Amino acid sequence: MAISDNSEPKTATGPCGYVLEDVPHLVDYIPDLPTYPNPLQDNPSYSGVKQYFVNADDTVAQKIVIHKDSPRGTHFRRSGPRQKVYFESSEVHACVVTCGGLCPGLNTAIREIVCGLNHMYGVKRILGIEGGYRGFYAANTIPLTAKVVNDIHKSGGTILGTSRGGHDTSKIVDSIQDRGINQVYILGGNGTQRGASVIFEEIRRRGLKVAVAGIPKTVDNDIPVIDKSFGFDTAVEEAQRAISAAHVEAGSIENGIGVVKLMGRYSGFIAMYATLASRDVDCCLIPESPFYMEGPGGLYEYIERRLKENGHMVIVIAEGAGQELLSESMNQQDASGNKLLQDVGLWLSQNIRDHFSKQRKMTINLKYIDPTYMIRAIPSNASDNVYSTLLAQSAIHGAMAGYTGFTVGPVNRRHAYIPFHRVTQGQNKVVITDRMWARLLSSTNQPSFLDLKEVEAKKKEETKAQPIVGENHSEATSASRPKE
Repeated sequence: MAISDNSEPKTATGPCGYVLEDVPHLVDYIPDLPTYPNPLQDNPSYSGVKQYFVNADDTVAQKIVIHKDSPRGTHFRRSGPRQKVYFESSEVHACVVTCGGLCPGLNTAIREIVCGLNHMYGVKRILGIEGGYRGFYAANTIPLTAKVVNDIHKSGGTILGTSRGGHDTSKIVDSIQDRGINQVYILGGNGTQRGASVIFEEIRRRGLKVAVAGIPKTVDNDIPVIDKSFGFDTAVEEAQRAISAAHVEAGSIENGIGVVKLMGRYSGFIAMYATLASRDVDCCLIPESPFYMEGPGGLYEYIERRLKENGHMVIVIAEGAGQELLSESMNQQDASGNKLLQDVGLWLSQNIRDHFSKQRKMTINLKYIDPTYMIRAIPSNASDNVYSTLLAQSAIHGAMAGYTGFTVGPVNRRHAYIPFHRVTQGQNKVVITDRMWARLLSSTNQPSFLDLKEVEAKKKEETKAQPIVGENHSEATSASRPKE
């Protein structure tokens, strides 16, 4: 079933000129709901907290750096516990579901939803939905208690299982209604959050008192608005191990080349940050920065130069990079709507071997490492464990306070409630005109890999125009640089 987001944005202009992109609330379609005192005020663990509750009007700015003449910009509602809640603890029947691919920190997020509901709000009835969205109507459920989830954060994967697709909105909401569930916590990436939005819309259409909260998950860090997604720090840390192994292999033999393929279907954040962190990489290739193989300024030329200079080199490539160079086009998609990619790492490795052995008559020793599934399946590190805890608790506070149809995440290091449509309308991508990419180019000393055809066309134009002697060539060809 195709998933579309038909929700109307809920916005308001603040007195200081900013626009608040608000999230839905249960009272928007169920008026006169009773409220209850927040149980946190009687929780001994929080007795030393100076301020129990966030101000109802607190907002978080999407952009922290603005020009003095620019408008105040977009804000989101700040997350955190409210003085009044819209659910009594005894009436809450929550469920948790994980969808899409694996990611470090999934089990931690599950654990903290369960423990947060139980320890902070005294909620006892929590179900785990097995096998992704289709688990609502086609699989068993797991009763989740603090004891059941106590040690799951020490293991990778998800104890609930996961899948792609299986989104039948009517069946899912029927199941939610039949089971008496009134809080739904959904962990997943872009497609999963789109599905969560459609589920919320159907729940609102039926007038059900059910809060739907999303926790964005993608190891690629490609979800917009939020600072980063959980699992990303762990992935970068683990990716460094693969890079280190490739560096050792390449440096131990004449003309050694280590090729490491990392995750990054549309965005090259893991490849970029792992490269910057390791300092052992000579070339980093990402989807946002096109490259070419042959001719002046191409990858082959650069590889040969680095081998002559150093005797070895390491290349990191994100899985989505260079797909346009592969001979066969693939328009197929997986069940989540993601384009099925060819293995660019294998393709690149074979082409490098063929070029240097057949055309350059040069002996190279290439080792190809693909740690993708090893990275996805490991437990989260300390940083991601803390981060997953904060995400889970933000989602809980929002659902208890009656907010619904939202996802949570840090915006400028402050957690906020974000409408579903804002995190599903595109992908967060590396900006190759930004200083971070410039830092990477400076670290690796790799070329920018301008498109060869565009460069040659520009040179012909310059020759015809007879440019002034001494004109800076890099400035003259800057128009052909890939733009974001």
